[in-house]
Amino acid sequence: MKKQSELEKIGGWHSVDALLEKRSEAIERLCLQAGREDKRAQALLAKAKRLGVTVQTLTREAMAREAGELRHQGVLAWALPTVAGNQNDLDMLLDGLRKPPFLLILDGVEDPRNLGACLRSADAAGVDGVIIPRDRAASLSPAARKAAAGAAESVPLFAVSNLARCLRQLRDAGIWLVGLAGEGEGDLYQARLTGPLAIVMGAEGKGLRRLTREHCDELIRIPMLGTVESLNVSAAASVCLFEAVRQRQP
Repeated sequence: MKKQSELEKIGGWHSVDALLEKRSEAIERLCLQAGREDKRAQALLAKAKRLGVTVQTLTREAMAREAGELRHQGVLAWALPTVAGNQNDLDMLLDGLRKPPFLLILDGVEDPRNLGACLRSADAAGVDGVIIPRDRAASLSPAARKAAAGAAESVPLFAVSNLARCLRQLRDAGIWLVGLAGEGEGDLYQARLTGPLAIVMGAEGKGLRRLTREHCDELIRIPMLGTVESLNVSAAASVCLFEAVRQRQP
């Protein structure tokens, strides 16, 4: 058994339930707060029993100590860490697809909660994979997992060492790269978001980096009708992804 310090701590009903569903074999320890007898707790206990995962009961105080700053909602798990895929893994995913690829690329998003929210939207929109830079960007931390509400277990995440090179390879593979930028000349609702597609989002406040912009086939903007100048990156990603979903409906 791994030391607890070597494991990934995961809290929250959606995240732990998805962990049980997708990676139950990776769970080393699962804890439920004492006194939880509601339907949600009973369903989780039943699923854990069916999968052969032992559930330990902790008092509210003990659960708070174990969770630390992580919001646990009464359930905590420790599991073998999820490792993001690399460029080779991304190539394998693309080679195995039997439909036009639909990707989300995050250029240096640093807030783990934004990363988690983007994963959640990507899952809901049916995105095939999310690509991030390996360095100077948020990773799949407990906070990101919590915000993803289970999507961290279902959406393939790829951390690449050179994002510009990855973008070049995607273009060479025939994938249309659409970057979101406030100064983009195109309008989201007039852009073509069908076929092999990657939507490219910039970092909080900074937007797309110069090299990333240069590798995009098209820069578009979301029409803003109110007084705010821009949306949070996770909100903007959701808007763009679901416009693509609308266009990609048969």
